[in-house]
Amino acid sequence: MLSLIPIPKKYEQNSGHFVIASDQKIKSDFDLPLVKNERSDDANFIIVKDDSIAKEGYKLDVKSDKITIKASTQIGAYYALQSIRQLAKTDLGKNEVPCCEIDDEPRFSWRGISLDESRHFFGVDVVKQRLDLMFMEKLNVFHWHLTDDQGWRFEIKKYPLLTEIGASRKNTQINGWKKTEMEEKPYSGFYTQEEIKDIVAYAKERGIMIVPEVDFPAHCAAAMAAYSDLACRDIKTEVPGYFAGEVPEKVLGIKDWNRTICVGKESTFEFIYNVLDEVCELFDSPYLHIGGDEAPKDEWKKCPKCQQTMKDNNLANEEDLQGWFTNKIAQYLKPKGKSLIGWNEVLKAKNLDKNTIVQYWTPNRDKRAEKFVNSGGKMIMSNHKSFYFDMPYAQNNLKKTYTYKPQNYGVNESNVKNVIGVEGEIWTEWIRDVHRLNFMTYPRLQALAEVAWSFDENKNWYDFKARLDDFKPTLDKLGINYAVDAISLSKNIIKNIKIRAKFYAGDTELENRINDEYKAKGVK
Repeated sequence: MLSLIPIPKKYEQNSGHFVIASDQKIKSDFDLPLVKNERSDDANFIIVKDDSIAKEGYKLDVKSDKITIKASTQIGAYYALQSIRQLAKTDLGKNEVPCCEIDDEPRFSWRGISLDESRHFFGVDVVKQRLDLMFMEKLNVFHWHLTDDQGWRFEIKKYPLLTEIGASRKNTQINGWKKTEMEEKPYSGFYTQEEIKDIVAYAKERGIMIVPEVDFPAHCAAAMAAYSDLACRDIKTEVPGYFAGEVPEKVLGIKDWNRTICVGKESTFEFIYNVLDEVCELFDSPYLHIGGDEAPKDEWKKCPKCQQTMKDNNLANEEDLQGWFTNKIAQYLKPKGKSLIGWNEVLKAKNLDKNTIVQYWTPNRDKRAEKFVNSGGKMIMSNHKSFYFDMPYAQNNLKKTYTYKPQNYGVNESNVKNVIGVEGEIWTEWIRDVHRLNFMTYPRLQALAEVAWSFDENKNWYDFKARLDDFKPTLDKLGINYAVDAISLSKNIIKNIKIRAKFYAGDTELENRINDEYKAKGVK
């Protein structure tokens, strides 16, 4: 068994092994700042530039007396080194690389995982740890959800109130979406622009592109608490501590979430453009995510300015008003070299620019999304049942992630080429600390990595499971909490039903507690 995740495109394992010396010298055609080894022209560990190899691909030839890596890019060379790291188990203090020949390259160009920091904030060190684990597994997109109703999490110089007011809430909903219980404790946190630049540079060194999500036109309650004139009705509001509209609106009668900004005022666009100018300076990714999901239209239906905008632009309805808005933002971003991404709800607009990249998340099949991707539209797949990592394993288990195929969501075989990649989502309403964050992420991240990198003909669930078991001691050594098999692959139907029921009833950490009990007993 080649103990490597994700499994390579082509490989052959041979007898023998190469011993990495404690003072191993390297000869390299690439500048590799992350590699601290001494360079030497007579080294038996050689990295060669070969322009015939795919951008992120590499070739690795391990013989008992010599290692040769070939790559066309720095990141390809780094990925080869990450493969050696796993094969030799260097994190466990070992140093023997099994002799093998590997010819590898990724299936998808977009291999991502997200982190929502609006609901709960984690900080620089946690983000860097996640980037390190992404790097090891050859994931290359970190989708960073930095704004939502419950908090604006990064500094915008032109609008200081976004963090002075929008980054803090006075309380936080606890014990599930349908509960009215609030933790009456102030909660706050945001990244300075210098911290953002540091993290972007850290990711870039590891071949990871950071794609920020700055939500418009909905999920803007924190921004509107700071700048109330963004709304159709200019009323003073606070940053809400509730995580869903159902409780405040249906149970408590709080109607003024005011979550959709007014798109009938030029001042709204002035604000958005100024914010995006600073975002584009901070993030060099060619993509920018504006969300676009769950945008209530009640405010627009009553707003004279929004209605006038619809008349002026011959828009049939409020869905097309959102399409017009989205297109306007996309056109603003285009000269900056940015393509716009939106969740698949943006496809409700019949006038949406076809160059918009759509991220398909919804649990059930979306005919609009299927039509879009099958007619040439570019799409990222984040389908809920496989890739929503904030859900209990009792609902979305590890095998559902590993066995994912775009074809299961209406993508025709001939149009899989329009899928630019896959991404795992981590929303943090009920994830308050890094212990739980890691539990929900690992080993799902390993399964995601193989879906994203490895070609279908090379994948095998039982082989993956054996390699994952061999990798778990590395997670232990790195101090990464993860779900054990009895949780991530539980076959106890009754137990799973109870966990799901209790999760939705408000006991959102039950599965995590059970996992801790298993791990305390030495269960893997």
